[in-house]
Amino acid sequence: MARMYSRKRGKSGSKKPIKKTIPTWSRYKPKEIEMLVVKLAKEGNTSSKIGIILRDMYGIPSTKFVDNKRITSILKEKKLLPDTPEDMIALIKKAVLIKKHLENNPSDEPAKRGLTITESKIKRLTKYYKRSGRLPSEWHYEPEKAAIFLE
Repeated sequence: MARMYSRKRGKSGSKKPIKKTIPTWSRYKPKEIEMLVVKLAKEGNTSSKIGIILRDMYGIPSTKFVDNKRITSILKEKKLLPDTPEDMIALIKKAVLIKKHLENNPSDEPAKRGLTITESKIKRLTKYYKRSGRLPSEWHYEPEKAAIFLE
């Protein structure tokens, strides 16, 4: 099946390991991993950044293999999960940057299309997060006030 906005196919990207057991070389216990995740979250890192740090600096391939919990569920238990989901914030930042670009270059048609695509992704994600209870039902995306997320 083709992708939504590019009419191309493919499954490029990183793949998770097939074997879903704890590696023999992993030396961290589940409690230690939870403490590391909490420490990194208190330093201001996002959940994806925490996963990258755990992988690169601590040699933990996946918290789910060791602890049977994802990073976001650990953060949710400890009440450190941000109000707005991380992917939503990234899309809003992208939309703000495209709008800033369009102020200087008003005739840039591909950028206008990119802005409509990005805003439709934001609206689709908003519907999903409202259904799943991650966002309150009265939350809505306002393009004029979205520059707050850039700071």
